[in-house]
Amino acid sequence: MRIALKIAAIGLAAGLGACASVKDAAPPVPDHASEYANYISARFAAVQFDLKGASHYYSDSLKADPANKDLLRSAFFFASASGDIDEAARLAQLVVAQTPNDSDARLTLAVVALRKHDFAGARAQINQSDTGPFAAMMTALVDGWAAAGIGDKPGAIADMTKLRAQGGAEQLAMLHLALVSDYLGDAEIAEMAYRATLTSGGTPRVIDAYGRFLERAGRTRDATDFYTKFSADGALRAITGAGLARLKAGAKPDRMVPRAEDGVAEALFTVAAAQTDQASALAAIHYLRLALYLRPGLDLGAVLLADRLENLQKYDDAIAVYATVDKASPYWRMAQVEMALDEARVKRSDAAIAHLKALTADQPDDAEAWIALGDTYRSTDKFAEATAAYDRAVALRDASKSADWQLYFARAVSEQGTKNWDAAEADLQKALALSPAEPTLLNYLGYTWVDQNRNIAQALAMLEKAHTLKPTDGYIADSVGWAYYKLGRYADAAKALQVAVELVPGDPTINDHLGDAYWRTGRKLEAQFQWNHALAFGPADADKAVIEKKLKDGLDDGAKSN
Repeated sequence: MRIALKIAAIGLAAGLGACASVKDAAPPVPDHASEYANYISARFAAVQFDLKGASHYYSDSLKADPANKDLLRSAFFFASASGDIDEAARLAQLVVAQTPNDSDARLTLAVVALRKHDFAGARAQINQSDTGPFAAMMTALVDGWAAAGIGDKPGAIADMTKLRAQGGAEQLAMLHLALVSDYLGDAEIAEMAYRATLTSGGTPRVIDAYGRFLERAGRTRDATDFYTKFSADGALRAITGAGLARLKAGAKPDRMVPRAEDGVAEALFTVAAAQTDQASALAAIHYLRLALYLRPGLDLGAVLLADRLENLQKYDDAIAVYATVDKASPYWRMAQVEMALDEARVKRSDAAIAHLKALTADQPDDAEAWIALGDTYRSTDKFAEATAAYDRAVALRDASKSADWQLYFARAVSEQGTKNWDAAEADLQKALALSPAEPTLLNYLGYTWVDQNRNIAQALAMLEKAHTLKPTDGYIADSVGWAYYKLGRYADAAKALQVAVELVPGDPTINDHLGDAYWRTGRKLEAQFQWNHALAFGPADADKAVIEKKLKDGLDDGAKSN
């Protein structure tokens, strides 16, 4: 059960990820053996999301074929995605020499100029980008913040106004109008723009920025009311808690964006947050690397970067990024919990458990840490310990929201693991009351009832509902088929289980079930074929003995098919 990252992209049109042009191209295959080896290694590393390896091998391939635009483009992109922005900038110079309006290369060169406080240079670079919608959006943001960096308020406001006129970017423009006005000291425009942004809801960055604005203005009562309003939202608690603590101590915070280059880092973070699917994960990583190059202390950017690396199953890389989050950051505990979960994913469960036990000992009222500890215990079949951890989490939070079904479900699985079915069933019923249309719950409870020969008719209704909600889930199709089998509807069972086998090929239990259904419908040769398949797919030892007996003796033919 992952901690939810409430990092909403502000006002970006759906499908923005498709606008980003960074991608792994497929260069022509080189002729010579060593070049070919480097090329194949680069392609393999890219497919495996080995970002540093891909950067290294594409760079080596490029040395042998420096005029190859596709190799150059790939070498540039993977240098950036792996975090080597200085090398990416060197390659970006070569990219723009071949393609002067390449927006990704111009953006990278502008970022490097901004880090050097060369605001005029950054404007010169970004304004040579192409004129597509995504490039136009980034040009307005980078140019606007670079203008603010040299005190050109009219230029900065004009860029944000231009951005606001761009379809799908109105809220993004309003947020950055607020941030840039706050940076330039125009409290009136900043107040108006912050309030306009908040009409679309409160994300962590908006809450943090406006809360700090109120604190800095000495509006203690307004700031207190503002933070309190959002304090019940667990995803915002790190920000609201820090803000309320500052108010109590009488401390004044910095602006959320204290430098012009930090404004560009914020824009890059927002763009990356909009890229939520795996297909655009590499583009998001590219933008986050640039953001963190400009502002290494952008801890929420580091958390999001690690999350995107997890999407690519690069857990060790994610662990390394989480480790960069400063202990003083409001996101430190979130990063530590996620780091421990990643340790468990790479089979370092003992380290993960020790890590999470230390976190819960340090802050016993952290429900998310208890949930993560429960998840880690459960993943190692330590069901009693998992149940105890989930008990602590349930006691700590008002688990009455729809999303809390996951907590009750996790505890139910652990309780079943300790043979405490009554408690497990009660938790499953609680979970279903919170989320009655959740296919996972309907399938789990329905299948368990079928397996126990209890409530078969009710279980079938639940399973059929789950199958309707999630028709491509082979395990749910198997559950439906097995319920039909238990009811003696063998022909219906065979049809459902045939679908299940097609959806989940190679599962020994599903093949075993299909074999049983075939036998009951008189298709005995096909039944033996399925049972043999089930044995080949490696069933549990207890199941293996049962299947071998069926292959030898068949099933009792007393029952008839429908």
